[in-house]
Amino acid sequence: MSQRKTYSELRSDVLSRYPSGRSSSGVSVDDIVQLKLQNTYATHLDIAREMASVMRADMAAYDADPRNSTQSLGCWSGFHAQQMIKSVKRLRGSARGVYVYLSGWMVAGLRNRWGHLPDQSMHEKTAVAELIQEIYTSLRQADEVALNDLFKALDAARAAGDTAAEAAAIEAIDGFESHVVPIIADIDAGFGNEHATYLLAKELIKAGACCLQIENQVSDAKQCGHQDGKVTVPREDFIEKLRACRLAFEELGVDDGVIVARTDSLGAGLTQKVPVSRAPGDLASQYIKWLKTEPITEENPIREGELALYRDGEFMRPARLPNGLFPFMEGTGRARVVEDCIASLTQGGADLLWIETDTPNVDDIASMVSEIRAAVPDAKLTYNNSPSLNWTLNLRKQVRAQWLAEGTISEDSYPEGNELMKPDYDETDLGREADARLRAFQTDISTRAGVFHNLITLPTFHLTAKAMDELSRGYFGEDRMLAYVATVQREEIRRGISAVRHQHEVGSDLGDTFKEMVGGERALKAGGSANTMNQFAAE
Repeated sequence: MSQRKTYSELRSDVLSRYPSGRSSSGVSVDDIVQLKLQNTYATHLDIAREMASVMRADMAAYDADPRNSTQSLGCWSGFHAQQMIKSVKRLRGSARGVYVYLSGWMVAGLRNRWGHLPDQSMHEKTAVAELIQEIYTSLRQADEVALNDLFKALDAARAAGDTAAEAAAIEAIDGFESHVVPIIADIDAGFGNEHATYLLAKELIKAGACCLQIENQVSDAKQCGHQDGKVTVPREDFIEKLRACRLAFEELGVDDGVIVARTDSLGAGLTQKVPVSRAPGDLASQYIKWLKTEPITEENPIREGELALYRDGEFMRPARLPNGLFPFMEGTGRARVVEDCIASLTQGGADLLWIETDTPNVDDIASMVSEIRAAVPDAKLTYNNSPSLNWTLNLRKQVRAQWLAEGTISEDSYPEGNELMKPDYDETDLGREADARLRAFQTDISTRAGVFHNLITLPTFHLTAKAMDELSRGYFGEDRMLAYVATVQREEIRRGISAVRHQHEVGSDLGDTFKEMVGGERALKAGGSANTMNQFAAE
C-alpha cells in the first residue's frame, strides 16, 4: 500500500495550522487528526489505483515463488466482504494476499430488481458497479470503526498519564492495516459490443475495481460457465473487448489495472459468427478450422441459402443449427482453450487467464497450462473452485480410479458413481484421502498448474442458505431461543467475532465520538452504562 503520514507527522501538520491546539471553531487538533486518519481513501478511484499495485506486487511474488498464491471468496454484499476480511485478520493478523470476488452470478441471482434470475447477463449493468461501491463502503467503515477504537485507547492512556500505553496506542495507529483489499469484478461478456464494454468498465473502475474479469461468450446468449448452450465469439471480437477494458483503465489513470481473460471454450460447443480469414494462420482461420463440417458432393450438393467453407483444397458445408448457430467438432474444446489463452495474452494484453472447467482435476489443468506456457512462459491463472462442481464426488472418484490403476484396491472395494457420496465413506481410507486432497488442492494447483489466484464464486450464497436452514430448523422447531444462542451467539462470543456487538459493528461508537468532537459534554451518547452491548467483551 502507498505510504501515508504517521500520526505524529499529521498532528504536526495540523498544529502548524492551529498552533493553539484548536481550530477557529473550537474543534480539537487531535479530533481533526483522527478523522483524517480514519478517512483511509479519498475516492474509490484511488482505491482502484492502489489495489492494482497491490495485485501487481502479488503477481510478481507469485512469479518468484508459486507458493505465494492468493485467494478470495465471492461476496454478494458489503457486509459479507467486511466480515470475511475481519475474519482473515483475526486468523492471520493480516489480509495480505486476500481479495474479494464479485460474481455476476450472485448479482443476477440476488442483487437485481427483476427478481432471482439465472446467470445470463439479465441483471442491470449498474448493479455490478453499485455492489463494488457498497463493498468498499463497508470495508472503509471497518477501518473507521477499528481506528476509532484505537483512538479511544490513546485517549484513555493520556487520561491515565500512562506514557507507555500512549506510545503503544500511537504505534498501533501507525501500523494499522486497512480492511480494503483488491476486488476482482465480473463484467460478464461485456453487456454489449466493445463500446458498451468500455463504458461499463469505466463505471466499475470508478467504483473501485482494480481487476476486471471478462469471458469470451456472446453477450446476448451468455450462459453460466457450468451450464450447457454456451456460445463463444471469434477471438478478434474478444480481443477488442480486452482492449476496451485496457483503455478504460488507461483513461482513468489505473495504469496497473489487471484484466482476467476467461475462456468458456472447454464446455462451449457453439459459435454465432464465422469470422473472415484474411491470411493463412490468422486468428479467424485458427477459429474456423474447428467448425463441424461435411463434404459437398454430387450426392450431397449445396442448396440455396447455404454456406460453404474452403478447407484443405475442397469446399465443405459447415453444420448449422435451426437457430443459425454453428457447432464445433466434438472433442476440440481443449485445443480451443489453449489457443484462446495464447491469443488473449499475446494479442489482447490480458494479465491473467481463467479456464472454466467441468471437473476439478489438477493434472488436466496443468497439462493445458503447460501448452500455454510453451508460448507464454509466465502465463498465470485464476481458478474457479466452483460450487457447481461436486467436489466430494469428483475427488473420491479420482482417488478410486488412481488406486484401481495402481492395483491398491479391487473393483469391489468401493462402488463407482454417486454411491461414493454416502456418508458411509466419510471415515474410510478413500474418504480421508479425498479430503486430504481437497485440503491440498489449492496449493497443488498453484504450484503445479500456474494458478496465481484461487477463488470460490458463490460461497456466501450457499453459506447463507445453509445458515438460515440451520437456524430455522431449530428456532421454528423444538429448540426455539436455544437454536439462536447455540448456533449463533455463543459461537460469535467464543470466536471473538466483533459483529456480536452489532451496534458497535455498524458505527454506534463512531457516532458517539463525533458527537463529542462537536458537542463535548453536551453530546447525547448511545454507549453509556445502559447500553446492553456492554454485556459482550470487545473483540
